[in-house]
Amino acid sequence: MSTFPTSATELTKAFSTGELSAHEIAGTTLARIDARNPDLNAFVEVTRARMLAEAARLDQARARGEATAPLAAVPYAVKNLFDVQGLTTIAGAKVLARRPAAQADATLVQRMRHGGALLAGTLNMDALAYGFTTENTHYGATHNPRDLARSAGGSSGGSAAAVAAGLVPIALGSDTNGSIRVPASLCGVFGLKPTYGRLPRTGSFPFVDSLDHLGPFAANAQDLALAYDALQGPDPGDAACAQKPVAPTLAQLHLGVGKLRVARLAGYFDEHADVTAQDAARRAAQALGARDALELEGAAAARAAAFVITTAEGGALHLEDLRRYGAEFEPLSRERLIAGALVPAAWVHRAQRFRRLFLQRALALFEHHDLLIAPATPVSAPLLGQAEIQIGALSLPTRPNLGLLTQPLSFIGLPIAVAPLWIAGPGGNLPIGVQLIAAPWREDLCLRAARALEEQGLASSQITARPS
Repeated sequence: MSTFPTSATELTKAFSTGELSAHEIAGTTLARIDARNPDLNAFVEVTRARMLAEAARLDQARARGEATAPLAAVPYAVKNLFDVQGLTTIAGAKVLARRPAAQADATLVQRMRHGGALLAGTLNMDALAYGFTTENTHYGATHNPRDLARSAGGSSGGSAAAVAAGLVPIALGSDTNGSIRVPASLCGVFGLKPTYGRLPRTGSFPFVDSLDHLGPFAANAQDLALAYDALQGPDPGDAACAQKPVAPTLAQLHLGVGKLRVARLAGYFDEHADVTAQDAARRAAQALGARDALELEGAAAARAAAFVITTAEGGALHLEDLRRYGAEFEPLSRERLIAGALVPAAWVHRAQRFRRLFLQRALALFEHHDLLIAPATPVSAPLLGQAEIQIGALSLPTRPNLGLLTQPLSFIGLPIAVAPLWIAGPGGNLPIGVQLIAAPWREDLCLRAARALEEQGLASSQITARPS
């Protein structure tokens, strides 16, 4: 082929028709990673032998005339908090490097393998998933492929950067307070945080059990839906994974949004976004036919309550290791974890009570609207090491505040897709994402809206094919 396909859909088609072998796809992917990862620092481990073995099995199966799986020969990679058999799951943390190697793949890794996908490796992240910039003291910062001087976002920064750089068309990440949506926005790729409990977390290292979600990144909405469909299904290994029936979304992508009732979230979501982020949300809202601008009452309090729950659960989870191996913890999060372990139980109880109230307020908005739109990040990608971000007259610390617009919504577990827009701002023509938010279990609406923005030419990952 003169050019190598950049999308999962194209790669599977090329494999199924015999235009490309799985071995050729794996080889090209590994060569790209070798060439580009030294500058990006997106990959922590490259599973070269495993990828080539998986490719060989696929080529043998095709030679026998076996049916092609939905993700056949699609390269992917996973945030390094997913168990991968034979590798130590370090979750970006030096303190976890003493753990034994995983004995089995995480459930979602198993599902990708069963779908025919080829695992390229594990990806960099903020230590213990506690951060929004993937500036990891022990394993180095991940650089944004759009501008290597800028942050890829976090905590799933390696996942977003790997897709944005065209190294893999699909990557898996996690989202507790925005860790899929923030890097998707800053790197300019599509991302999906499903409903809390939709996808099983079995075999992944936790951060905050009551807030943790897993989900995919992709180069376009169709690939995002393809990955999401392959990942669905209940799992008794995760008590939070609801026994909901599998709800295929791929076939619904082209239904459009003409009959959907769409509104833009204003108030808090305008006040905590710079002009570029506001402009992105308004353009997306107009393109999707939004008629109303709504306020989600209590969003600021929801963010504060999410902080309380995050720091308390995270601190409690790591308390014993903090006592024994405190010097090995990421310096950027160690003190926050220690403080979290000391949060009074009464505060956590109040935060959880408010959580129920805030969910009721959000669900009330869906009585009259099918889809809500908000910026995904308050600004486009800041420079690596940048201490503060500027939002109007406000100067705020960068690391905790890139999640200003994602935390209130993570707090109540709504399904949200991010679509990347490209709008000229102070840093140049950088991507910035919009959140496409639906009622619980309606991921299909989020993905339809992302596809509609793509079809109108407003949203794009702008990943160009490179010679194979």
